Amino acid sequence: MAVTPQTPDTTETPEKEMTPPDLEEVQETLLNQETWINLGQLALEVIAIVLVAWLLVRIAKALIRRTFTVRVKGPFKTKGHGRRQQTLQKLLENIVAYVIWFMAIVAVLSAFNINITGIIAGAGVLGLAVGFGAQNLVRDIITGFFIIFEDQFSVGDYVRINQAEGTVEEIGLRTTKVKAWTGELFIFPNGNVTEVVNFSIHNSIAVVDVNISYESDIANVEELIREFLETLQERYEQIISPPDLLGVQTMTTTEIVVRITAETLPMQHFAVARGIRRDLKEFLDKRGVEIPYPRMVMVQRSPAEPDSPNMKK
Repeated sequence: MAVTPQTPDTTETPEKEMTPPDLEEVQETLLNQETWINLGQLALEVIAIVLVAWLLVRIAKALIRRTFTVRVKGPFKTKGHGRRQQTLQKLLENIVAYVIWFMAIVAVLSAFNINITGIIAGAGVLGLAVGFGAQNLVRDIITGFFIIFEDQFSVGDYVRINQAEGTVEEIGLRTTKVKAWTGELFIFPNGNVTEVVNFSIHNSIAVVDVNISYESDIANVEELIREFLETLQERYEQIISPPDLLGVQTMTTTEIVVRITAETLPMQHFAVARGIRRDLKEFLDKRGVEIPYPRMVMVQRSPAEPDSPNMKK
């Protein structure tokens, strides 16, 4: 049985054309004086909101700059003061600008009769989700802000953070970089900075132990050391106050240890201690004071004779 092929339906659906009543409605809307007045009022309202927001941002930034300028010119300044003030100034300026422009955007949406309640609720839910997903990042930023705000340490300070010790190379809102004296660079997320020891805030103490032999006269050696210490402040400008001779620190089987201390500028005690050891060694050598050193005593015995009593059985 033959099958009759079906011919495809090639009839086109006529496009919907605007009827004369629709054209008349659009024309009436465009030519309506009240419509243009409303559009003009809306445009003026949006422009006014943007201008007010711009002015508020400029005024707020100017006030912040003026406040920090007065603080920088104040009599109380510490190391890294300018960098810290600049960082806080930029941070506060950005926060104020973000808040003002966010309020301006909300006001513009309200002017267009857009329901912003759902948008704000959605943004809150999105922010909550991002906060849970990036809570470590948020913790790092908050901790970094308080590190800078409280001036716990500054760039150039010698610190010990957790198990790392070195000079602070950079402080950011998220990470802190510490460079060890051997060249290693430690990078810490600020949220992991749980223990900080800052060696650069207060003056340091140089400690020098001097070894003296038992054959030396202790009273004479101490008098010579006091004479030497009186000249140190003239040689080393890093020394804050006259060094002290504390006296005998320890006594070993081969030597007597005498301790000297000197208050220096922060982190200058290493260099001062090395210089004191060198100068004191030269000073004592010129005055005949012997520095102890390991000694070996050799006992030589003559060979025993055959008829010696020690050889008899």
